[in-house]
Amino acid sequence: MKYLIGIDIGTSGTKSVLFNTDSSVVRSSSAEYPLYQPQNGWAEQSPEDWWEATVTTLKAITEDIEAADIAGIGLSGQMHGLVMLDSENSVIRPAIIWCDGRTGAECVEITERIGAERLIELTANPALTGFTASKIMWVKNHEPQNYARCRKILLPKDYIRFRLSGTYAAEMSDAAGMQLLNVRERRWSDEVLDKLGIDRELLADVFEAPYISSYVSDEAAALTGLKAGTPIAGGAGDNAAAAVGTGTVVDGRAFTTIGTSGVVYAHTSQMLLDPGGRIHTFCSAVPGEWHVMGVTQSAGLSLRWFRDTFCEKEKKKAAELGCDPYDIMTSEAAKSPIGCSRLLYLPYLMGERTPHLDSNARGVFFGLSAVHDKKDMIRAVLEGVSFALNDSAGILRGIGAEISDMTICGGGAASPMWRRMLCDIFGCPVKITVSKEGAALGAAILAGVGVGIWPSVPKACAELVTYREPMSPDPTAGAEYAKYYKIYRSLYPALRESYAKLAEIK
Repeated sequence: MKYLIGIDIGTSGTKSVLFNTDSSVVRSSSAEYPLYQPQNGWAEQSPEDWWEATVTTLKAITEDIEAADIAGIGLSGQMHGLVMLDSENSVIRPAIIWCDGRTGAECVEITERIGAERLIELTANPALTGFTASKIMWVKNHEPQNYARCRKILLPKDYIRFRLSGTYAAEMSDAAGMQLLNVRERRWSDEVLDKLGIDRELLADVFEAPYISSYVSDEAAALTGLKAGTPIAGGAGDNAAAAVGTGTVVDGRAFTTIGTSGVVYAHTSQMLLDPGGRIHTFCSAVPGEWHVMGVTQSAGLSLRWFRDTFCEKEKKKAAELGCDPYDIMTSEAAKSPIGCSRLLYLPYLMGERTPHLDSNARGVFFGLSAVHDKKDMIRAVLEGVSFALNDSAGILRGIGAEISDMTICGGGAASPMWRRMLCDIFGCPVKITVSKEGAALGAAILAGVGVGIWPSVPKACAELVTYREPMSPDPTAGAEYAKYYKIYRSLYPALRESYAKLAEIK
């Protein structure tokens, strides 16, 4: 018996899954950890929390398993996070993660140093607060003592690779989100590094996603139950790994994921760019190919925030019934009509990427009146996130990405109501995979390709990834949503200046 492991280092927690080589789950284990917000708009986590969660979950899934039967390990993880190590490989400061919005001034600095057009030519994206480059520049500008101590910069999943193996390594899909990679040529950009004054030696060597980058160390083996010498593949950023786990690895295929953030992602064998920089172009987990994606920062985060802030009664009821609070919340939301009795929600709790690129944007309930109650507000959150995702889908189509096949994944995919809503708003059939493991499965598949179980990523996906019956859109519902979506799109432009003024208040 041979096994593969996929480890997904997420924002809410880490999940480790042991798979058979037919992609069936043998065991799965998750461990949560906190997100810290020292100031409004900031977001940090402790890399040690990620490592403790990794050790805990690996021990859980390898118990009573013959470690020698584990053929390989793949890694997936939240993108863009900044992990800084000193000369002793100790973490210098908490990791600044993807949804942190403190680096607006650094984005201006990066753009001025490199030039707006040249930056997109080299890195395929404009300077954004979420990307790693601006975080590095923020530390240089605001914590020079920490930057002076830094000897290595790693992304979240690559820090876990280091703890598992003692090896510094990065891979293309995740590295492309640092804004330090020449995305077309798939190598670190000397021009960007020189103009930003970042030493190339701070960065790990970068490999394609299925490449075997390292091997489990003796120390990590003793902690986790793994066998020393077990191969570790390059892996992928969370969305690129989810693409593998959903079979979105050939032209024409796309997926929407609703996790903490929300993403609309399309695979492309040709590099596509949005001159306006509203969507991202990154390297895909398929060697030599790319993907384009739009991101809304606070997708599932919006619903989680509402749950934790306003839904104690629903959480208590769920505990009594032994079900998920989200199931109770969405069943209540289903009692509210399309449009939520003329209530709209802008899901900008952590600023927004696509299409606004505005770290100052904040969440809004628009149209709130005494007629509304909790069910309307829950549905407004679901619809607002769906409208934000539709913004991304429209831009992807506009730059030439083929979207003829849409898969829904992430935590939000578990909600039939949310899937139906997306189907009607997108106006195209949607489906879900039989496996619910997404990024963890994608990471395991990459490991399987790396150790030679399958000859390529697309061939592995064709063999392993299966789908449930697709859902077809309802044109009548779609037309009703369109009325509200038109108003939704008008709200951000009307609020842009007010967001900026609000951000200036100390």
